Amino acid sequence: MEEAYHQRTTFLSFEKEYIAEFVYGGIDGVITTFAVVAGSAGAELAVPIVLILGFANLIADGFAMSVGSYFSAKSENESYDKHKAVEYWEIENLRDKEVEEIREIYEAKGFEGDLLKQVVDVITSDDEVWVDTMMKEELEMIKDDRPPWKRGLVTFIAFNLVGFIPLSAYALTGFIDASSSDLFMLSFFSIVVALAFIGALKGYVTEQSRIKGILETVFLGGIAAIIAFFVGDLLEKLL
Repeated sequence: MEEAYHQRTTFLSFEKEYIAEFVYGGIDGVITTFAVVAGSAGAELAVPIVLILGFANLIADGFAMSVGSYFSAKSENESYDKHKAVEYWEIENLRDKEVEEIREIYEAKGFEGDLLKQVVDVITSDDEVWVDTMMKEELEMIKDDRPPWKRGLVTFIAFNLVGFIPLSAYALTGFIDASSSDLFMLSFFSIVVALAFIGALKGYVTEQSRIKGILETVFLGGIAAIIAFFVGDLLEKLL
């Protein structure tokens, strides 16, 4: 029973490993794409134009987000490795100073006397443990072992997968007979469902209320859609 529990926990941890990127990419994808749809509807553009603008947004913005996610993760890893190399140099060349820093760190945590001395001696007896401790306790840096390209890929997939939902009604115009206003309402209801799903995932990632996550995500996405619709409507009247 205990082994099965740990296996299940590990599986859930693996699922959550990239779910933050999925939520991030999904929210941005569905909101920006629906903003294009809403703006196009406000400007009373034809269905083919809506599809062109929507798919252009999906591909271009999705790629830009994934590249941004990749370089952000890569920069974080490079910064971590650089600071870690500095710490290795310091314990090699400024050993007494680094020992004192370890002492001060654990003294601030409430260790004292022989116990403090023992903790310091154990940590400073192993350079790898010593450096890892300094990275976490002094610099407050923790290595993210997830490959940057995977984080970028998950962001791209989520952006396009969830971002396609507001376009799905327009993409099916060859199979359904609906007016422009009907298509817009179908797109609107589909985005509510998509945002609710993403909001629930957001609550799962943050380990907070799923209802709160759903309401926040739907509310903010709705504001973006309303703004885009009225901007499109205003531009259509002005131009």
